[in-house]
Amino acid sequence: MRLIVGIVILFAAVLGGYIAQGGHLQVLMQPFEALIILGAAMGAFIIGNTGPVLKQSLKVFGVLFKGPRYNKAAYLELLGVQFTLFKLVQSKGVLALEPHIEDPENSTIFQKFPSFAKNHHAVVFMCDYLRMVTLGTRVAHEMEALMDEELETHHQENERLINAIQALADGTPALGIVAAVLGVIHTMGAISQPPEVLGEMIGGALVGTFLGVFCAYGFFGPMAQSLKNIFDAENKYMLAMKVGLLAHISGHPPVMAIEFARKTLMSEVRPTFSEVDEATANLPALT
Repeated sequence: MRLIVGIVILFAAVLGGYIAQGGHLQVLMQPFEALIILGAAMGAFIIGNTGPVLKQSLKVFGVLFKGPRYNKAAYLELLGVQFTLFKLVQSKGVLALEPHIEDPENSTIFQKFPSFAKNHHAVVFMCDYLRMVTLGTRVAHEMEALMDEELETHHQENERLINAIQALADGTPALGIVAAVLGVIHTMGAISQPPEVLGEMIGGALVGTFLGVFCAYGFFGPMAQSLKNIFDAENKYMLAMKVGLLAHISGHPPVMAIEFARKTLMSEVRPTFSEVDEATANLPALT
């Protein structure tokens, strides 16, 4: 919804202002100018990026339309699943984790937290490090270093797509100039035409510059920024999981481990201590 509202406002402001000052929409209808700009932009995008980035870019609109998925309820669920797992270790021992971390899809614990269970990356991250705990790894600073490396790698994978979209935004105005220059060249070939014809041809050529700048700063640039915000929210979610796991590994009780995790969250999505306490108190009993 947020994306659609932004697009509507963008078009309403630009085209509405143009029409209000007496502009004619038909002048802007230059399909060949758009073909040159967007086609060249697509070609440059393919040249400048690797296969994994191109594959990732196919999902970009789905990511943008969904937006950040980590609200207060999602974080309460994350803290709840961590509390439940840590409580299980406290009451039944670390080996009680094995059926849950080895087969998370059928875990009775993960099934109680559907939002978390659908987050494949988060589930794998949680299970991998809890598996290390069951295998005897209890040195917190070594685990932290490994977590940091994994999270940094994931951040770099996301950053590649952001940089690719931003490069597209940076290059599109220049491609608009290319389209405009080609339009002027075409106009020079018809220099013998009357002024009204030349005026229309020059106007059509200048539309190329307009389209290049409009696409760059109206779409591609904001897309890159929106992706950054979405990925930053995902990084914060993973950071909260990391901090909770490290607190547990360091020997803190479950209630303190999730308090460590809670403190890492942004203020707009951070549940209060009372909300976390109420949510964990209402969790189903371990079986």
